[in-house]
Amino acid sequence: MPFNSSAYFLFLPLVYLLFYVAGERARWVVLLAASLLFYAALNEPYLLAVLFLVTVVTYWFAIMLAAAEAETAKRRLFWLAVTINVFILAAMKYLPYLYEYLRCFTILLPPGTQTQPLKTFIAIGVSYFVFQAISYLCDIYLEIEKPEQHFGYFTLYLAFFPKLLQGPIERTGDLLPQLKSRYEFKYDNMRLGLVLFTWGLFKKVVISDRLGLFVNAVYNDVHSATPLAALLATYAYAFQIYMDFSGYTDMALGSARLFNITLTQNFDNPYLATSIADFWRRWHITFSRWILDYIFKPLQMQWRSKRNWGTAAALIITFLVSGVWHGARWGFVVWGLLHGLYLACSVFYRPGQKWLHKALSVEKTWCLKLWQIIVTFNLISFSLHPQNLWVTTGSGSFPSV
Repeated sequence: MPFNSSAYFLFLPLVYLLFYVAGERARWVVLLAASLLFYAALNEPYLLAVLFLVTVVTYWFAIMLAAAEAETAKRRLFWLAVTINVFILAAMKYLPYLYEYLRCFTILLPPGTQTQPLKTFIAIGVSYFVFQAISYLCDIYLEIEKPEQHFGYFTLYLAFFPKLLQGPIERTGDLLPQLKSRYEFKYDNMRLGLVLFTWGLFKKVVISDRLGLFVNAVYNDVHSATPLAALLATYAYAFQIYMDFSGYTDMALGSARLFNITLTQNFDNPYLATSIADFWRRWHITFSRWILDYIFKPLQMQWRSKRNWGTAAALIITFLVSGVWHGARWGFVVWGLLHGLYLACSVFYRPGQKWLHKALSVEKTWCLKLWQIIVTFNLISFSLHPQNLWVTTGSGSFPSV
């Protein structure tokens, strides 16, 4: 049920009406039922089964983690829970692709023994609630939060429908207390929610979808496109995906705000970034924080003795993982590798860059900032170019979730 569909335009007011008239004790039930119905509307029954499995595994392991006294037992429980969740995610997103690669070798087998194609799973939303589940387990393991004892509230924490399909990835302490808060009608929240939703809808339907018409026309016939058309399509694609993703985020934030729930802002003018590191502080913010906290920092600590080389290697691996997470396609691997290399190179050239800016007396000047914005935007657009070629030539897909 896309946010820009007529079905959602009926669904959201109806859910709010039921939520408003329900008693305080029943409001979480309304939101949970609405979230499950929202997910079920995708018409992929196994998605609900996967959500239920991840929820049950995470809920019980978190309780066992909090009860365990020995550090060794806690560590084993934590890694077992994380492994199960990662396996579920990998199976949903990548098993069909791995199966197809391995099936290529069956051509050597006698006729009649070759395997049949495996049905591709639709893994919409799985990454986001699995990542949120892992974040929750980390908070329990590190004793930052206590495990949620109420299974219904915990399920709602993972499945809350505005952020279910594309995030944001909410931390335990940010979302769970809001879901338990007593609801009071607030005009400002209602107004802001409707404004956010309308603005997000405008970005998605009016800007992103219109840009997509031009981008698809160029990249669906790459060999006939002029160099100027290809260049313009590359820049247009950068704005297309930004308006699509940020538009979705605004609609998610607007939907949640109707229920007095504030989700994390996921985009902060990323194309005004003055460096690739600054870009990742502004783009898909909750995902960036997730990979920083749970992939990059542990790797950096593990390799801290190697200093800059260890940091650079940690960055490359982190963004390779990010590329694979976005989709099981070579275009996304190239995209992730490019961003990893951008950031790894910055580890080494940053000291020289500061010295050069000081020597040229351009520190903190508007012309330097403008130059940095232009260079950063072109590096980002270039990294999207190979991804877009794989997308439009049939060897890739838009980012999966």
